[in-house]
This record gives sequence, structure tokens and C-alpha cells, in this order.
Amino acid sequence: MNLETEKLFWQAVHFLIVKKHYRILQISKNHQEVWLEKTENKESPIIRLLHTDLDWSNRLKTDIEMVALNGERLRKRLVRGQLNITNIYFVPLPPVDDYEHLLTNPYIPAGKRKIKVTSFIVDEAKRHISLNHLPSVFGKELVFDENLNNDIEIEIHRLRHEAISIAATRAKAEESVFESGKPLLTYFFIIVQVIIFALMELQGGSTQTSTLIQFGAKFNPLIIEGEWWRFLTPMFLHIGFLHLLMNSMALYYLGPLVERIYGNIRFLFIYIFAGFAGVLGSFIFSTNLSAGASGAIFGCFGALLYFGVVFPRLFFRTLGLNILIVLAINLMFGFTVPGIDNAGHIGGLIGGFAAAGILRFPKKRKYGTQILYFVGTAVIVMAMLQYGFSGSASVVDKQSIIILAQDYIQGEEYDKAHKVLSEFHEVEEDSTEILFLLSFTEIKRNNLDDAKDQLHRVIELDPNFHEAHYNLALVYLEENSLENAKTYAENAVKIEPKRDDYQELVENIDAFIQVNQGN
Repeated sequence: MNLETEKLFWQAVHFLIVKKHYRILQISKNHQEVWLEKTENKESPIIRLLHTDLDWSNRLKTDIEMVALNGERLRKRLVRGQLNITNIYFVPLPPVDDYEHLLTNPYIPAGKRKIKVTSFIVDEAKRHISLNHLPSVFGKELVFDENLNNDIEIEIHRLRHEAISIAATRAKAEESVFESGKPLLTYFFIIVQVIIFALMELQGGSTQTSTLIQFGAKFNPLIIEGEWWRFLTPMFLHIGFLHLLMNSMALYYLGPLVERIYGNIRFLFIYIFAGFAGVLGSFIFSTNLSAGASGAIFGCFGALLYFGVVFPRLFFRTLGLNILIVLAINLMFGFTVPGIDNAGHIGGLIGGFAAAGILRFPKKRKYGTQILYFVGTAVIVMAMLQYGFSGSASVVDKQSIIILAQDYIQGEEYDKAHKVLSEFHEVEEDSTEILFLLSFTEIKRNNLDDAKDQLHRVIELDPNFHEAHYNLALVYLEENSLENAKTYAENAVKIEPKRDDYQELVENIDAFIQVNQGN
């Protein structure tokens, strides 16, 4: 091998690593072939440099084809759609036969349109001419030392050692970013949510509204009443086995990555705060009862996005594309599929990003930036809480009031049920469902006159409300007004003839009438 050519080769490698921040993908045992990567450089993301002898063009052609084959493997590993490879040969002399046609246009293998290999030859004999044709990534910054002396081997050794050492140091520093903590808390959270799910199943089922409320699901009416812990408890609950399975799998894959980057304590804060932010977002923008770790899991996405903001090169080179694709799919899924609490997802995403900004990374503090994130986050959280609790936001709807009232009724807390129904009735007077439940609480509280008025109003609004006819019949029967009781019981049977209890009530009333007439 020619020492002058080898020096040119290592000067180029040294320049790309030290000045242009390329990373070593692979290097041959004899140090004569180096593959470099810098995905941020769209023009030359992969550069392959080879110090060799090229006697004939056939050898050049075969080698370019091998470069394309290896490039296809790299493309799949890097998960890239299109991959451009810059292929540079450092040779003492060019091939003796016609070879220029191999360099005129990029080589694109047949059937593999996603790989393009652009080749150059740096010819020691015509170095000034060949160097002018190098790709733009080198620019005018690259200066080749032409002062050849007796220490050329020492210079080659220096360039090689320095380039490889710097590349190794940078690679180690990048790896250390992902080694700040072992993923212990991730598995702890998975175990906790599995245990709680099992307890919910034993207590009536994780899909039962009463069970969800009992275990602390996000339920706006109870949050308004002061049960603030419901901003935290929903992240440990799940509605059905599939919900648990999907969130546990997502946490299993995302959690360890975030925990390794930020460390255990920071991960704990990010996860809990993102879960809180998700519930807060859902509280403001959704009146539905909800539960699940989705907000906290989206917070992991948010923390990874913050990592991408601080370390964009490392982010996009390692996990950025995959993370962005998965996040986009999840957000689109949330916007298009009914019943998904997307407000909670987005709240968790923003919360995770903010929490990461407040804490930053181990040994990489920036107190000024962290204080700004803390103050900004605190202001937003306080403003949202004020907005939610002030009554300005529509955080409670009819359906949630009905669910709460039914839960109170099931627990025989009729005064509480009456209170929430009465307050909502003042806002929405003509709701048949609210009036019907309110009449039921009046019956249980022995206020039969109020119950009658409310049931009559229900029937006036909806003549086919058969339960109202039935209950009104029971009220009249309680007052011993048998004719009225019979009239409304028969109405209930006409509307819903398949109900045995309605038919049985008519028969009982007829029996009472006959007994009274006999007396």
C-alpha cells in the first residue's frame, strides 16, 4: 500500500469524524475500510471510505455492487425509506482500463430503488484534480497536508488513533445518556395496576361503573365535591382486560427507555405528573367517567420529545422516527375512534414534556430553564384548576349526574342523591331521566306528593315512559287511591306488555279493589 495515499485516506476519515461529527458504523480489521454515519446530513448520511489498489474496472464495478448490498442491510437496520451512500476510493493509481462510466452516474441496484451509491476516486497521481470532485460534505474546510516527510507513518498512526478515539469517546458519551437508571419503577407500576385490576374484578368487575367510582376513577361530579385524589388514582385503574393489556404493553416498551434516560426519581415524577396532567385535561374537556394509565404513558412520549428537543441529533439517529410514528398513530386513533379520552392523552403528553423540562437530565442541569418550565407549568395548572372549579367550564353533564345519583341510590344514600339531582334539576328542568330519579329519591324519603308531581311531569314530557307510570301506580297504591293506581299500572302494561311485574301489579290492584268492594 502507498503511504501517501493512506495518509490522504486517514486525513479524510479524521476530518469527517472530528470536524463533521460523523460516527463510525464499521471499520475493517486492517483499518483500510471505514463506514461512517451522520443521518442528519441528508445529502451524505452514509460515507464509505476505502484505501485500496484498483487495477481493473471490473474490480471497481464488483466493489460498488457490494457497497450497495451492504447499504441495503444498513437501510433496513436504520429503518429508512431512501438511503444515499457516498463511496470514496483512495488509490495510488486509477484502473488501467476504462472506468469513468462507473462514476458518471450513481449506481442503483436492479429492483432496489431505495439505495443509491455515488462513487468517487481520489487518485494520488492526480490528487488535485480528484480532490476537486469530492462531495460537498468536505467543502473548503478539508486541507490535506502535502508535507511528506520521514514521519509519515507516525502521522498516519496519529490520525488513525485520534479519529478512532474521538469516535469511541462520543459513542460512549451517547450510550451513557441511556444508562441513568435501571427500569425498576416501570415494572413496579405494571405490577400495581395488575393487582388493582384483580381487586376490581373481585369487587364487582372493572367495567362496572360503581366499582370504578369506588376505586377512584375520574368522575367530575365527585372531584367538584372535593375528592381531589381522583386526579391521581385513575392512572392505576383500567376498564376491562384489553385496556389493561394494551396499557401494560405500552408501559413495558416505553417506560424502561424513559427511566434509563432520566433515572428512577425523575421517571417517578414524570410518570405521576403526566398522569395528573392527563386527568386534569380530561376533567376540563371531557365529562365522561374515565380511568387508565394512558395519560401517564403519553407523558413518556412527552419526555422523549423533550429529549429530542435537547439532543435532536441523538434522538433522530436512535429512536426519533419510530417514536414520532407511534405517537402520530396513537393521536390519530384517539381523534377518529369514539369513546377514547383524547383530552387525557394530550394532557399527559404535555405534562410529560413539562415534567422533563422541569427536571432535565442527570448531571445536565440548567437552573434558569428549569425554573421557567416550573413557573410556566404551575401557572397553567392553577389556571386550569381555577377554570374547572369555577363553574365556567362544563365539567358536569346530565349523564354524569345520573351515574352519580344511581351510585348513591345503590348505596341507599338517598339524601345525597336527592341533593345532586335537585341542583341539576334547577339547571335543566325538563329532563325526564333526572325527574324520574328525583321522584324515586322523594319516594324513599317519604315525600309522596313531590314524587307524584315529578312523575306526572315525566309522563307529560314523555307519555311512553313506562317506568314513570309504574312508579306512579305504586305511589297511588301506597295512598290507597286504587282507581288511580290501576289506571297508571294498566298504562305501564300497554306500553311494555312483556313486563311480568307490571302485569302482576295490575292483578294485585284488582284484588285490592275486589276486597274493598266486598267490604
